[in-house]
Formats: sequence, C-alpha cells, structure tokens
Amino acid sequence: MNRRQFLTASTGLALAAGRGLAVPYADQKPRRVGLIGSGWYGKSDILRLIQIAPVEIVSLCDVDKQMLAEAADLVASRQRSKKKPRLFHDYRDMLKQKDLDIVEVATPDHWHALAMIAAVQSGVDVYVQKPISVDVIEGQAMLAAARKHQRVVQVGTQRRSTPHLVEAMNEFIRPGKLGKIALVDICCYWHMRATENPPDADPPPYLDYEMWTGPAPMRPYNKLVHPRGWRAFMEYGNGIVGDMCIHMFDMTRWMMNLGWPTRVSSTGGIFEDKKSKANITDTQTATFDYPDLRIVWQHRSWGAYPDADYPWSATFYGDKGTLKASVFGYDFIPEGGGKRIHRDVTYEFEQYPEDKTEKDLETHCAPAIRHHMQDFLAAIDARTKPVADIEQGYISTTSCILANLSMRLGRTLTWDAATQRVKDDDEANKLLRRPYRSPWVHPEPDHV
Repeated sequence: MNRRQFLTASTGLALAAGRGLAVPYADQKPRRVGLIGSGWYGKSDILRLIQIAPVEIVSLCDVDKQMLAEAADLVASRQRSKKKPRLFHDYRDMLKQKDLDIVEVATPDHWHALAMIAAVQSGVDVYVQKPISVDVIEGQAMLAAARKHQRVVQVGTQRRSTPHLVEAMNEFIRPGKLGKIALVDICCYWHMRATENPPDADPPPYLDYEMWTGPAPMRPYNKLVHPRGWRAFMEYGNGIVGDMCIHMFDMTRWMMNLGWPTRVSSTGGIFEDKKSKANITDTQTATFDYPDLRIVWQHRSWGAYPDADYPWSATFYGDKGTLKASVFGYDFIPEGGGKRIHRDVTYEFEQYPEDKTEKDLETHCAPAIRHHMQDFLAAIDARTKPVADIEQGYISTTSCILANLSMRLGRTLTWDAATQRVKDDDEANKLLRRPYRSPWVHPEPDHV
C-alpha cells in the first residue's frame, strides 16, 4: 500500500470512528495506553488517538500534580469507558506495572531519551515527541534501544501525515512537476521567543522541580520555565532550530526522499532582544548541504514576515515550478505562467466537533495527528516501520543539533554517516554528548 492509498483508507477509518462505528484494526481489543508528560501536546496527541481507535488511557505520569489531575479529568470525559487513568509521579513506577501496550513520551525535550528508552525496555511500542533528543548520543541510544527490543517507535513529526502535504508530495514533487529542485528555503518568522525577564522564585508546591529538571542543569525556578516556556532555554532543548526547524527539515527530507546532509553550517545569535531571560537565539540561519541541493533555514522572532501567508513553511524551488508548503496549505506555481494550484488545510470539524472547543488544541494540526496515530497503529499491527520511524527522527534531530553546534563553534561541520561522527573534528565530537546532572546517567548506544 502506498502512502496515498494508506491515507485514503485511513481517512475512511477516521470517518468511521467519528460516527461511532467499529474501526477495523487487526486487534479489536482496546489497546492500553500510558502518557508520560501530561501537558499541552501530550493531551493533544492522546485525545486524537481516542478519536480514531479503541484505546483505553489507563496511566498518566507527570511531576506537576495540578497538571496531572486536570489531564485525568479531561481524559475521563473523553474516553469511551469514562474511567479516570491511574496517576503516577515517576515514569519508572508506571512502566513497572507491565500492563501497557503503548506509551507516549511528551515530556520537555531533555527527558525524551531516558523515558523512551525505559519504555521500549519494558516491552511497549512508543510515540515520542520531536525532537527525539537534546544531544546526538542520546538519539543514537534511542535508535539502538528501539531496534534491540524490536519496538515500533513513531516520532511526532506529523507533517509526514498531514493530508494536504501528502497530496503536495504525491502531486508535484514525486512526479517531477517542479523539475530539478536545487534549493529549499525553510523558515519560521513567528514571534515565539519569550520576551519577559521575570525574577526567579520558588517553584509552586504542586511541581516537583527537582524531578522536572532531571538530567538537565539545575537552574533557579522561573515562571517562564513551566509550563511550556522551557523552550526558551537551551538547558532543556535546542532552541527554535530544535523546535521548529526540525519539522520543516524533516518534511523536506520526507518529500524528497533524502537521508543525511553531508555538511551543516549555521550562524546567528541574540541580535534584537537582549532584555529577555531567554537564552535561545532570536535570529539564526542554518544550511544543510546535499549533492546538488541546499536546504536553508532562517528564523527570526522579531520584525515583519517576508510572506504573510507562509511564516512557518518550506519553499521548494525547481526549474519547472515552485511549491510553497505549510501546515495551513500549499501553493504550486508553475514556471511560464501556468495554472497556479492552491490547497488549504482541511479541519475535519464535522467529523470531530470536539476539536472546535478543546482548550489549546492546534486545530490545523488535529487531522495530521490523527493520521499520524493511524499510521503508528498500522505499523504496530504489521510490525513494520511507521512513516516517522525513530531512525528518521534521529536523522532530522541530529541535523538540527549539528546546526547549533556549528553556530557555537563558528565553522561548518562535515558529517560522516558511516561512522556517525563529525569528520576530522574532535572538538565537535566531544559536544555530541551533553553532561548529565547526577544521579542521572547518560544512555549509551551499547547499553540499552
């Protein structure tokens, strides 16, 4: 079954689920699901899963008691059984129960590796949010663990399952209607970087900040950090490149069937907003080189958008046409004045009316998440690799990490895909691993 056929079929499954009809999965027994990290996107993901499959969310884990209780109430109101999930403070205690089929890891980025590896070691299949890791060796260990324990692992790079983007790939890129593509511009110009500088304070009583910090460096608690604001700090992630570039870079690789870039370079810094407590860049350019192809990333969290219709997007430049693609739609512009083709995202509100009222849901992403979950379940049933297999997540995540390392070192990095090292650069290779805060131990690819 090719990707278009799958999406056509899975759309039918989604419609059936939305009408309350039986969904023809290989195993009708409800799959038992646990969630590690009950915040914004964790809830968005599992509530989409409830919409399209016979699942039971039996366990939730979070170090924020207030967030955990709210998530439990929401899940109980939406799942078929109306049962509240069991609540856990430590993901290791949740996994010890050995009664789950699927686990989603939706923690802040600095926790992805340890939680995902523990989950596959416990024998479950995993949906892990992107980026998969905050350093390269973590990603290598995650891939090794998935393969060793023969687990299906889907990464939350759901552009690969976005219906209108699947259409754009199948209609324009794969058939060659753009001709030779030699440049892809990817970008994010949303003003998403934190601009505040509040004083540090004591963490709230409902948050275990020691456990929340885990293997990351210990910073004084600040209200910018939790919830969701942790993306403003390099201690917990990889900045806007790690958060937003990975989506568009991964989408480009998928659409063009690309593997590893040969060279990665990046420059940037905090050029405009020097008053914020945030320590991620507000301006950065990164270049990913392939033979006869260059992918160029740009983010700027200030000033005007170059194209108001495509502030977070990829533009594919071919000698026969141009394709602009984003989460909201696409435009195909042929050379020579041919017919321009435009498509908007389909929201699916009629099938899933709860999308209209769900708090904090990115409604334009809901169909993509549903299709991504369907792809994940199909891969579990067939014991095959899903569309965003952990190896693909590792390639896209590592490439973005290398961009940040290039900026830090002030030079281009040449990646050796065979050895999984930077060529002839001992200093760069030492930075492929971040130090872990005691007592947490950094995972190793050979010991998972």
